[in-house]
Amino acid sequence: MKQKFTIEGRLPSLNEYIKAERTTRFAAATMKKSWQNFIVGCIRHAKLKKVGGPVTLLYDHFVPDKRRDRDNISSIVHKFTQDALVTSGILKDDGWDYVVNSIDEWHIDRKNPRIEVTIEEVEL
Repeated sequence: MKQKFTIEGRLPSLNEYIKAERTTRFAAATMKKSWQNFIVGCIRHAKLKKVGGPVTLLYDHFVPDKRRDRDNISSIVHKFTQDALVTSGILKDDGWDYVVNSIDEWHIDRKNPRIEVTIEEVEL
């Protein structure tokens, strides 16, 4: 089974997250919690169903330009999104037994930056 949801807008980069960590003790935690709650809202809006088995996650990144490095973007997107999938109850866990692969694809969309996440159940 495949399910899909969209995260509208542009998440912070790894560099922005690290800067927040160095600012105050709570800045990075606040940033993560805020974005994770936003993503949970996107998941709920899509009315996803719980997944019982392992999954592959496909992240289609629609970025406004090529200014930020791909890894700088995807590392935060993976962390915040997978934690949100667990928090919302869609995935039981985001460890190796549950998320067996993550794939990133990249596109330019200057007017509508977003991340389209496809959850595909897989058999091992």
